[in-house]
Amino acid sequence: MRLDALGPRICIIGPSNSGKSTLATAIARSRDLPPVHLDQLYHRPNTDWEPRPAGEFQALHDAAILGPHWVMDGNYSRCLPQRLERATGVIVLDVPTALSLVRYLRRTWFERDRHGTLEGGQDSVKWSMIRHIVVTTPANRKRHAQMFEETGLPTLQLDTPQALARFYRREGLRRSPGGR
Repeated sequence: MRLDALGPRICIIGPSNSGKSTLATAIARSRDLPPVHLDQLYHRPNTDWEPRPAGEFQALHDAAILGPHWVMDGNYSRCLPQRLERATGVIVLDVPTALSLVRYLRRTWFERDRHGTLEGGQDSVKWSMIRHIVVTTPANRKRHAQMFEETGLPTLQLDTPQALARFYRREGLRRSPGGR
């Protein structure tokens, strides 16, 4: 499936550290769509990933999905049904749990300038995040797969880093403005 078949409102879903924000930024840049990184809406800026009050996040999410065009990355299952009702297409990234964990450690220890990062935020290794990657994410995979089948939306599944790299090449996407 080609990117253009997904329409003007694209949801990117997948495990933590699977490349959702990087892909959303690349698509946004290529297709002139506003990127919406749900992690930035969910967390307060200038904190160590402190969540906003639930109602505040819900209001920000609901306002974002009302836009006519967007590419939105993030899971946040409690508001996924409303998001899918507005979406015109879905991209599912599904990298192995071990790779998600390695990428999480790499990003918290070594990466300071990455797509979707929290403005003024501080990344640090958190046991709650490790638990989320190792325990919660595998259960979510099955639930999300069933949900996507029921939506009837055009859905593109990229289930390996190689499949994601091929998608970048085929669609002429770049991970960074001047780079690869």
